Amino acid sequence: MKPAAPDYHPPWWFRGPHLQTLWGPLFRRPKLPELRRERMSTPDGDFVDLDWLPARERGAPLVVILHGLEGSGKSHYVRGLMREAEERSWRAVVLHFRSCSGEVNLTPRMYHSGETEDLDWIMRTLTVREPTLKIGAVGISLGGNVLLKWLGEKSEGAPPQVRAAAAISTPFNLAACARVLDRGLNRSMYTASFLRTLKAKLRKKQRLYDRLLDLPAALRARTFAEYDRLVTAPLHGFADERDYWTRSSSGPFLARIRRPTLLINAINDPFMPAAALPRDAASKSRFIHAHFVREGGHAGFLEGASGRRSWAEGRALAFLERHLLG
Repeated sequence: MKPAAPDYHPPWWFRGPHLQTLWGPLFRRPKLPELRRERMSTPDGDFVDLDWLPARERGAPLVVILHGLEGSGKSHYVRGLMREAEERSWRAVVLHFRSCSGEVNLTPRMYHSGETEDLDWIMRTLTVREPTLKIGAVGISLGGNVLLKWLGEKSEGAPPQVRAAAAISTPFNLAACARVLDRGLNRSMYTASFLRTLKAKLRKKQRLYDRLLDLPAALRARTFAEYDRLVTAPLHGFADERDYWTRSSSGPFLARIRRPTLLINAINDPFMPAAALPRDAASKSRFIHAHFVREGGHAGFLEGASGRRSWAEGRALAFLERHLLG
């Protein structure tokens, strides 16, 4: 029997899905040393950028961090996870998805919630460099979906150096998430912000899209359904947005995961309806440990009077620690 999951108790002033979601990006600034950037040329003639914590002992465990939609190494949750790793004297690196490191990528393809090729290539590269490496991986939001899908795709074949994983605020069911983000307050508060930066990247690369996309229509998109139909699907080989959501959702891949994996989601996450949480899949797998807690918003879970630390980030690193050092 799995042990009972701990609960999260936010500060008295830190309640409600939107405050818990917005406080981190607006007010949280975890301090870190300057990160070291490594640019890696991909097999298809593009590049991805990695941001590393300053050097640690070569034998120390490595935490690979995958950011969320339109996130980067500057995102509050990435810096919070890196600080947790730094306090343990571990190594840490954030993998920037294509076009998210401050410079748009070179090829028409971008990144999306189910794109696992770059993650697989990076993991294989890191483990070839250092065969005795002990890796723990953490994904947040879209990054959590990518990580869980990759672990399920690889199943028993995942690199043995990857000992454990954690996913925070994961959109396990992309269609359900799109429905809640494309309506009402969520559409104006969150979706519009995401689409603004995604469209800015399309404009910077518009010379690549003349024959691939209906770019004027894509730049008018006001919902994820429209954007994924006009951009994500045609660029990445999906029939339409629903085909993309179905094939890229991580929920169906959970049963095939064969590494200890922690799932942390808030029931009041405004991006993810509580009914779509994979309770059944989590309960049936001996590899999956789920903390589905009442409060936390989306990638929130802040704790303490100052709201500077994250309960979820601390839980994720504590979980990895048990499996990397135990």
